[in-house]
Amino acid sequence: MSDTKWTVDDITDQSGRVAIVTGANTGLGLETARGLAASGASVVLAVRDLDKGRAAVEAIRADHGDANLELQELDLASLDSIRSAAAEIGRRFERIDLLINNAGVMYTPRLKTSDGFEMQFGTNHLGHFAFSGLVLERLLGVARSRVVTVSSIGHRILSKIDFDDLGTEQRYSRVAAYGRSKLANLLFTYELDRRLRAAGAETAALAAHPGGSDTELGRHIPAGRFFEPMVKVMAQSAAMGALPTLRAATDPEAHGGQYYGPDGFRETRGHPVLVSSSDRSHNAQTQQKLWAASENLTNVRFPV
Repeated sequence: MSDTKWTVDDITDQSGRVAIVTGANTGLGLETARGLAASGASVVLAVRDLDKGRAAVEAIRADHGDANLELQELDLASLDSIRSAAAEIGRRFERIDLLINNAGVMYTPRLKTSDGFEMQFGTNHLGHFAFSGLVLERLLGVARSRVVTVSSIGHRILSKIDFDDLGTEQRYSRVAAYGRSKLANLLFTYELDRRLRAAGAETAALAAHPGGSDTELGRHIPAGRFFEPMVKVMAQSAAMGALPTLRAATDPEAHGGQYYGPDGFRETRGHPVLVSSSDRSHNAQTQQKLWAASENLTNVRFPV
């Protein structure tokens, strides 16, 4: 297999495996679900909007008529929805092989989740933290099981986490809030993997980022309509943007604590390879402090 030109053709046979992909109704999530389904996995599309989820199922089956697909309602901005979805998944599946924490929001105006969390931090990090913790028992003990969380090159931008103002009540910058949430995704991944290894678990935690991809995620970018033509030219497709996630999820040589992204200019586009994350994301004290804060905010405790 080429180290620099990894594609969907390199995905190993996923027959018999169960994958859950959050935010799978569009963009990166849809392409991730498509790639896994094409490789034989049974894919659960965990989505907020079931109508859009059904359209995604139809789109995948148009290319792969025998795809094994299911829908699960999941609103990551609601702890009630997260608990309900996790309980339903626990009833439907005895095992989970892959959990792909893909869903997210970007550069939203000041908004709050139904539980009062700042929207980007609450959805991108706390929502996935809670969901992962509630379904993790279904992954533990499953050989080659993985939790893959999608971060961003934005984790380097204005991303210092202020533990005295996690709700950004004092001041709000949509760019800084996004950066913090994507840094949190990495802090979570590295701490989760440390805990899994300490427990001797079969499960590994990895992260990935899509570079610059042409998806709906950028709809809240200020002056987005002005920059849209430029984005269309410069950004890579959602199918290319999903490759780092797919490699982290399926490459037999990938292992816990790794981070995958595009190999091109400043990691904005290209084929997936191992990349590095910021020094801040590797700070063990910050990882543990965020974990404790996330447990307290969500009231979710992990089985490791």
